[in-house]
Amino acid sequence: MTMRAVVVDGSGQIRVETRPDPTLPGPNGAIVQVESASICGSDLHFLEGHYPIVDPVALGHEAVGTVVEAGSDVNGFTVGDRVLVSSVAGCGQCGGCATRDPIMCVHGPQIFGTGALGGAQAELLAVPAADFQLLKIPENISTEQALLLTDNLATGWAAAKRADIPIGGTVAVIGLGAVGMCALRSALTLGAARVFAVDPVEARRKRAELWGAGTIAPPSAQAIREATNGLGADAVIDAVGTDTSIDDSIAAVRTGGTVSIVGVHDLQPYPLPALVCLLRNLTIRMTTAPIQQTWPELIPLLQAGRMDVDGIFTDTLPLESAAEGYAAAFSRSGEHLKVQLVP
Repeated sequence: MTMRAVVVDGSGQIRVETRPDPTLPGPNGAIVQVESASICGSDLHFLEGHYPIVDPVALGHEAVGTVVEAGSDVNGFTVGDRVLVSSVAGCGQCGGCATRDPIMCVHGPQIFGTGALGGAQAELLAVPAADFQLLKIPENISTEQALLLTDNLATGWAAAKRADIPIGGTVAVIGLGAVGMCALRSALTLGAARVFAVDPVEARRKRAELWGAGTIAPPSAQAIREATNGLGADAVIDAVGTDTSIDDSIAAVRTGGTVSIVGVHDLQPYPLPALVCLLRNLTIRMTTAPIQQTWPELIPLLQAGRMDVDGIFTDTLPLESAAEGYAAAFSRSGEHLKVQLVP
């Protein structure tokens, strides 16, 4: 049997191709029939040539769907369960995974859609260690909310929590893609009084204004300092991860403040101004979200209406239109914030 899957080749071309159906990844694994997947900003690095590709890579690490096969050692899920899939996979059995953070897996975490595991932008997805990776979609959680819980919302939430935001404090969020928008809303939920949203795209800044942010167009650091009486923001969240955005983050944060970086950098070294950071007593954290740890916090907030993620998704397309979806995401425009692909 065969299925359709979105792939990217070494030239950065996106296409939908036919691939063999995945097989059960061991007795503790499951096969999920994908109901909906989404394009993440980190997927775009493959298009930009930041990561080397030898063979075509099946893309995608954000998916919700239905369990259609479960191994004999899977205890928490049965065929027919509607689930969301953590974008990062751990073995589920080691001391690191016991923390509910797949990044801590002592065998090394893996990310769906990067070559080692299958891509979620497909009709079927093989999920190892299903009891650890999967979550039954809770009551009153929409498909779009569930998709965001697989990665972007968990990442934005982790970025805000690790930014040491004081109650009533000032936060700057650099980059207003889906993760940046989730970080913005997370910062407000966590008690920030003012959030400055920084992005070169005016339409994205206007969207952030509707969600309660003050907005600043780059160059950002000087404007943030001017807006804070020369002090700088208490916390800066960098949802871009380029040399320029990290430089701006360090320049925009107050002395003694925290820079929380969740933007995905390329493979080139970053020249950290270590002496400046030392003399200014800065805390710098670089975070990949502990996906499973965030679910007990975020799901009640979503169910209670305390966390609003409406408007993050702007486009829904069939899987066959993946190239169009990637072009929309790659445009990084205000009209195309987050793209959902439906097999």
